[in-house]
Amino acid sequence: MKSDKTVEKIFQIEIVETLSNIIEISAENEQEALLKAQDMYKKEEVILYADDCIDTKFNIL
Repeated sequence: MKSDKTVEKIFQIEIVETLSNIIEISAENEQEALLKAQDMYKKEEVILYADDCIDTKFNIL
């Protein structure tokens, strides 16, 4: 007798969100501006929120 039941498997799905925001930094050059922005981010002076989401990808592992 034939069974019509399918066996379900477990899959791992990676969800990757990309957040983006543009801030203005006063600096003498680009390198200093990048360092200032990184420092502000580390100190949580710049925070990205769900509204800053520009892309979501789903990857099967």
